[in-house]
Amino acid sequence: MTSLEIAKWIHLLAAAVWTGGLIVLGFLVGAVRKATNDRGVLQAIARRFGVVSWTAMGVALATGLWMFFERRLTADRFQLKWTLVGIAIAVALVHQLTARKSSPAVRGALQGVIMLVSIGIFAAAVTLF
Repeated sequence: MTSLEIAKWIHLLAAAVWTGGLIVLGFLVGAVRKATNDRGVLQAIARRFGVVSWTAMGVALATGLWMFFERRLTADRFQLKWTLVGIAIAVALVHQLTARKSSPAVRGALQGVIMLVSIGIFAAAVTLF
């Protein structure tokens, strides 16, 4: 297995952790809200997810950039994916910075946007490989 194939595998794993985590979190938050009114539980889940998801995004970015430069690809093929990644990061950052002050509806909407954009990233990636 070449180093480029290893980077691709790690990249896909990191992307799956980011997007899969969003999907699991979407279902988990609803279940936790039904089980308890303790906001501390949701905050603990969000903090742990933040560590895992931002780590996964960092790994995906690093391996994605490495593969791009290693393969000497043209930027135009990746413009949609890069745009979607930028949107996902920006919305996730806004969500993280405003979550304590936002209503549950606003938080849910932001999470939904992040999840949909992340799924769009996967769709864009499928056309590249």
